[in-house]
Amino acid sequence: MTKETILDVARERGAGLPYAGAVTPQEAFALLQADPNVKLVDVRTNAERDWVGRVALPEQQHVAVEWATYPGGQPNPGFGPQLEQQVADKDQPLLFLCRSGVRSRHSARVATELGYKNAFDILEGFEGDRDGEGHRKTIGGWCKAGLPWVGA
Repeated sequence: MTKETILDVARERGAGLPYAGAVTPQEAFALLQADPNVKLVDVRTNAERDWVGRVALPEQQHVAVEWATYPGGQPNPGFGPQLEQQVADKDQPLLFLCRSGVRSRHSARVATELGYKNAFDILEGFEGDRDGEGHRKTIGGWCKAGLPWVGA
């Protein structure tokens, strides 16, 4: 699929959402491969990235802005300014990633409220949902899809 096709599908999937749309992990990776101006915004905590792993992408395509702080899980009061500091172009496609797809939705919404026109949620997140035994990385997500990542 082309970049335009993926974005069209993502926008259709996101009809009625308070942000541009939603992509699967595979679509997100295809967009990143197709266009070096697409950025993945990892909104997990620094601890999650350090202890669980992180996406393996070129530095210019990957930024980290915590949605919530660790420890405590309090909302990051600097989320907006930190995002704006790292991504100045508000027309640039941004793909928001968290652990399972919840914080990324909120982040995409706030980015849209800040004027980013192409804020997309990455469905399923980095680790996906828990399986019957409470483990992640077995049901959905960036890792389960076999996309590039590095462990802690």
